[in-house]
Amino acid sequence: MDVISFYEGITRAGTDFFTGVPDSQLKAFCDYLMDRHGISEQHIVAANEGAAVGLAAGHYLASGKPALVYMQNSGVGNAVNPVCSLLSDRVYAIPVLFVIGWRGEPGVKDEPQHKFQGEITLPLLDCLQIEYSVLEPDTDAKTFAGMVQAAQDRLTRGLCYAFVVKKGALTYANKRKYQNAAPLSREQALEAILAAAAPDGVFVSTTGKLSRELFELRERRGQGHERDFLTVGSMGHSLMIALGIAMQKPDRKVYCLDGDGAMLMHMGSLAVCGSRRCGNLVHIVINNGAHETVGGIPTVSPSLDMTAAARACGYDSAATAFDAASIGAALRAAQGLSFVEIKTNLEVRSDLGRPTTTPVENKMALMRFLREETK
Repeated sequence: MDVISFYEGITRAGTDFFTGVPDSQLKAFCDYLMDRHGISEQHIVAANEGAAVGLAAGHYLASGKPALVYMQNSGVGNAVNPVCSLLSDRVYAIPVLFVIGWRGEPGVKDEPQHKFQGEITLPLLDCLQIEYSVLEPDTDAKTFAGMVQAAQDRLTRGLCYAFVVKKGALTYANKRKYQNAAPLSREQALEAILAAAAPDGVFVSTTGKLSRELFELRERRGQGHERDFLTVGSMGHSLMIALGIAMQKPDRKVYCLDGDGAMLMHMGSLAVCGSRRCGNLVHIVINNGAHETVGGIPTVSPSLDMTAAARACGYDSAATAFDAASIGAALRAAQGLSFVEIKTNLEVRSDLGRPTTTPVENKMALMRFLREETK
C-alpha cells in the first residue's frame, strides 16, 4: 500500500498528532511524516515508546483528539505500563491509534532478537485488550477502509486500536536520505576507539549496526570476539549491562559503546551510573544525531549538551571528539568514570554483514574470558 493512502486513511479516523520511535519496517511511514510535518507541533520523535504514549495522552487531554503512536513491536514492552495504567478504559479511557512494525513475524527470516518478540506480538496485543488489524503487502482499498472504520469505532469509544504492519506492506516513492557534516563514519570512529582502548578491555556495544561493525572490525583485525558483548536487542540498556560487568570486574577496563538514540531512550541510567562512580568504566556515545540503524530519523541529541549532562550525573570526566586524533586523546585522558561523546556522520557500508555467532555463543565466550582472570 502506498503510504500516502495509508496516511489519508488513518487521519480519517481522527488522528492529527504523531509521535513514536522509528522502525525500519515503518521507514516509508516515518519518511512521509518527516516530509509532511518534519519535527513540529504535529510530529515529535519520542525518547522511548512509553514516553510517546504519555505525549499522546497529553495531546488527547488538551485537544480531545486521539494521537497516533508508531513503534517497532519490540517497543510494545516499553509501552505496556502506560497502556495498562493510563490509557486503559478501566483507568482514564484515553484512545490512541498505534502503528506497529512487525519484526520477527513467524515464517519471515529476521535477526535473533526479534524471533520471540515476533511470536508474541499479536498475543501481547490480545492480552492488552488492544484490537488490531494486520496490514499486508496486498491489502486492498476496500479491506483497508474496513480497518479504518474499525479503528474509528474503537477510538470514539475511548479505546485503543493498532495497525500491525508486515514487512513491505507500506511503500513510499521518495527515498529520503539523512546526513550531517561530521567527518567520520561510525565505523571509522570505532576503528579509532579500538586503536586507543586498553588491549584487554571489555566492550559492551549497543543494539543495531554498531555491534555489527564491531564484529566485522574484530574479524578484519584478526582478533577474537570473546571480549565483546553485542547487545543485539534491549535498546538503551547497554550502559547498565556494562555497569554490571564493571562492578564485578573492578580491575578490568570496561567500555560501553552507546548510540545517541539508545542513550536518550533510558537517560536515567546515566544518573545510576554516576552514583556508582566505577573508575574502570568508559561510556562512549557515538552521536550521529539520528536513529540511523532504522532509517535515519533525527533524534533530539543535537539540542543536548551530552558532556554537561554526564558531569551533572556524577561522571568524573567528559569530553567530545570529532576525529581519530581527538578520539585517541579523549580515551587516553579519561580518568575515573568517564564519558566520551564522538560526533559521526550517517554513512554505512552497503556490504555490512551480521555476526556469524549466535547470541548464546557470544555470551558464553565473554563469560569464559572473564572467568580466566580468576584462575
